[in-house]
Amino acid sequence: MALKITYATMSADNEELNASFEKAVVDVQSRLGQSHGVIVNGEHRRDRDLYEEVSPIDRDILVGRYAQATNDDVDDAISAASVFAPEWEAWGWEARRDLMLTAADIMEEQIFEISALMSYEIGKSRLESLGDMAETVEFFRYYARQITDHDGFVTPLNSLGATETNTSVLRPYGVWAVISPFNFPMALAAGPSIGALLTGNTVIVKPSNTGALMALEFYRVMDEAGLPDGALHILTGAGVVIGEHMTHHDDVDGITFTGSYPVGMHLLQTASEKRPKPVSCEMGGKNPVIVTRSADLDLATQGIVRGAFGLSGQKCSATSRVYVEHSVHDELVDKLVDATARIQVGSPFDRSSFMGPLIERGVVTRFEKAVDEVRSGGGTILVGGNVLTDGDLTRGHFVEPTVVTAPLDSWIWSEELFIPLVAVTGVSGLEEGIALSNDTEFGLTAGLFSTDEREIDKWFGEIEAGVAYVNRAAGATTGAWPDIQSFGGWKGSGTSGAGGGGPWYLRQYMREQSRTLIR
Repeated sequence: MALKITYATMSADNEELNASFEKAVVDVQSRLGQSHGVIVNGEHRRDRDLYEEVSPIDRDILVGRYAQATNDDVDDAISAASVFAPEWEAWGWEARRDLMLTAADIMEEQIFEISALMSYEIGKSRLESLGDMAETVEFFRYYARQITDHDGFVTPLNSLGATETNTSVLRPYGVWAVISPFNFPMALAAGPSIGALLTGNTVIVKPSNTGALMALEFYRVMDEAGLPDGALHILTGAGVVIGEHMTHHDDVDGITFTGSYPVGMHLLQTASEKRPKPVSCEMGGKNPVIVTRSADLDLATQGIVRGAFGLSGQKCSATSRVYVEHSVHDELVDKLVDATARIQVGSPFDRSSFMGPLIERGVVTRFEKAVDEVRSGGGTILVGGNVLTDGDLTRGHFVEPTVVTAPLDSWIWSEELFIPLVAVTGVSGLEEGIALSNDTEFGLTAGLFSTDEREIDKWFGEIEAGVAYVNRAAGATTGAWPDIQSFGGWKGSGTSGAGGGGPWYLRQYMREQSRTLIR
């Protein structure tokens, strides 16, 4: 691509990019509506119950039919992964790294086609889909650089004599389970899998049924790159059926889960009951922004709008709460309402659309309940609040981007909603803003708009979030990128303490072995 895409890319006005994406939208139509099997040890098992995934853009677009794995499929995949694990480790980190870099090249060559499929599947805009894909390519390359820079995580230690050699070696756990959500269907299925595979683990991926096509595309790319059958397995199916069996299986040695707080906490508390094993959970957020009187209000407006309404608010990092110093509150709200009213909602295949559909009807219902809560609870809908049913939009799940005020005891301020709705209120200053920001079980991302260095230093030191942005127009709380911003949560938002795309991420997929050799 002539233009490098990241989540911070501000517009899709590059003609080469648009032409390539729009051609791909047509070219991939023949790949929609196909039936896909569960993939166990290279075998595509198609004789299963099928889940039909319909595009959120248009109910008449069938994205695909996915075989629903059984517990026997889970057992077979784990068995195959266990058997192959020693051989995969014996490949050595250099060979595994080279395969990952080959896969990165293949994925980059196909980035427009896979991005177009993602837009059909999830309803992402072209920039969001291309960003998801480009992030995945960077995961391959960044983690490859990390393992190379650390010489495979083999570290010489001191010795007590000339005949003694001591070494710290980080080695894989064995079989790793990855459970991925719908909203970043490639990056959040592939990113953890790349980390686990590169460090020598074999991997079993259970994607969301909405988003499963991207996990299957990830497998296809890995297969083209030459990944052996035993190293990666894809189990499509309902989490309540196979996810529970997989994560609590005796022979699964580690878990990466991205999803809701209740499910993540359940896994954290139960998956290690029989024996200790790492359970890495990313469990969402209720991400605050503070705007002080010293802020550039135009910058703040742009950052809040992009953070709140990108991917229709369906990001764990989405801007959800805004605390504005009283002296600039009304001016900021006016700017925010005006900018929100100008957002184009529509098909992601329309280049003028910034916001596409919600993923399914149930999320539209959640949007309607949140709007009703504001209206009935003494709040105000400042802009938006409606489900869109004009023309072709009635065939999908489209709603208006929405800005509200509400009493602070409303659940609008505390529950993660995953919808394009942001609540705004006035505060006396930074101190009150920080206290309200931290008054949550979550701690994923947070934003500040201020030009006062003392305020910035105080905020960095006191905000309880794993990812903290100051004066970011490209997304007040969103848009982390590998090797640019590590992405991981504090408190109820995360368990590993090591952000994805950051310098400590690979460590969680390995355990240390201390080796002493005396000759």
